[in-house]
Amino acid sequence: MLTPRHQALLMTLAGMTVGVAVFGTVLAINGNGDDDQRSTDVVTSQTSPTPTPRGDGLQADSLQYAAQTFGTDRSPVSAEVPVTWKAHQDGERPRFLDPTGVWQIRFDTRGSSKSPERQVSDRERSIKEEQLNVLSRDNGTLVYTYVDKARGPRMGLSRWISTDNGDSSAIEITVGGRPQDEAALRDVLERATRSLHLPDAGSRPN
Repeated sequence: MLTPRHQALLMTLAGMTVGVAVFGTVLAINGNGDDDQRSTDVVTSQTSPTPTPRGDGLQADSLQYAAQTFGTDRSPVSAEVPVTWKAHQDGERPRFLDPTGVWQIRFDTRGSSKSPERQVSDRERSIKEEQLNVLSRDNGTLVYTYVDKARGPRMGLSRWISTDNGDSSAIEITVGGRPQDEAALRDVLERATRSLHLPDAGSRPN
């Protein structure tokens, strides 16, 4: 038979056992919570950002045009070019660049005794750029792509215009940009061709 002293001792031991069990359960719960949080943090830190889609290129309907005059005082030439493309060279071989330097149009008003078809062939052979790919060479116009070491893929459209039924070339117009800008580059070339005014050949070359 237990004495009152022994009963009190047993009750004390039982209470301590329950306390330890409860404390261990609390630690287990807290420990699991920390593990879950650490796991979430790792997953979050490894999530890749969503890539930003690339643009579709220069849009033809975003361009506005204005006439520019160049050439010489005795033989002035004019044509319409995009208003934000500024002259970086004048005279007989003017060049107009957009503010970013990505797109340009240039003219060569010196003329040549070579026909437009001959000019196309000669230009094609003279291009030394990497990965040259000629897309077309019709009607005195050479369309091609290449890879520039500094700027990446590029596109050029060069046109020679005759005022004597193709016997010689009066002027060259070249437009440059990127392959994704092709529709707008063609629009720039056509606009310059339609608006071209040469001193000795009327305002609309054939």
